[in-house]
Parts: sequence; structure tokens; C-alpha cells
Amino acid sequence: MKSSNQVEIAAGIFLLLGIAALIFLAVQATDTSGIKSRETYAVNAYFTNIGGLKIRAPVAMAGVTIGRVDSIELDQETLEARVVMQIDTEYDDLPSDTSASVLTSGILGDQYVGLEPGGAPDALNDGDRILLTNSAVVLEQLIGRYLFNTEEEDE
Repeated sequence: MKSSNQVEIAAGIFLLLGIAALIFLAVQATDTSGIKSRETYAVNAYFTNIGGLKIRAPVAMAGVTIGRVDSIELDQETLEARVVMQIDTEYDDLPSDTSASVLTSGILGDQYVGLEPGGAPDALNDGDRILLTNSAVVLEQLIGRYLFNTEEEDE
């Protein structure tokens, strides 16, 4: 009878260790950088195509994450995607002629907004709009163009 109790206790301990390992992995795999409350300011950009860009996607400059995508909506007047980005106030000196591009990390990775600083002396402020934008490159469109162009060359 003690043998049966020992097996049950060992199984219970094994189960608890498995659950603890899963919780540990979940905490390690979760990106908590967006959860930290930092002072931010909002910047808007309009794109004709955002591809698979999602809310909370990184906003990066020179490979360094400086903010997150806060919201994405369709502007009814321009019929373009309006992307609102929250930039950390630590980076409040971005030139007003900064450009924004929807980029992909790796070949088939997640999409993010990449910023390229300009040379203007004045800086972007809360609520300002980035005028220079480059939309996402859609892989299917590139493949279609390549196939279409090779068919024309064969004729």
C-alpha cells in the first residue's frame, strides 16, 4: 500500500514539475517589452499597403526598437491604411522629414515599421504625420510580376 502512495506522490511531483516548466517557457517566450509603461508620443503614417503588419508590431530605427504600432485603421477619405505608432519619448528628436517603411524581418518573418531619419532641423511632435512612406512588399505580387515578365520575354 505504501508503494502505491509513493507512485502517486512521484506522479504528482512529476506533473507539478511539468506545469512549472511550461509556465517558465511561456514567461521566457513572451515579449514583455510592450508591457512596460513608458512615456510615449504618437506619430501617424499613411500607407497604400501594410501587408501583414499587426498592432504591437515593433517600430525600429537602425535595428533598435524605439516604439510599437498602436493602431491600424482604414482612412475613409484617402482609402489608405492609417498607422498610429507610439514612440518612446527617449527618441523625441526624430527629424520631421523621417521616412517610414513597412519591412519584413527575414524572408518570411513578421513585419514591422522601419524609420529612416531625415535631415530637417525640427523634430516630430505628438500627433504629427510622417509624409514619406513606403508600403509593404507583397511576395505574391513580386512572384506574379516575375512570372509575367518571363512569359513576355519568351515570346
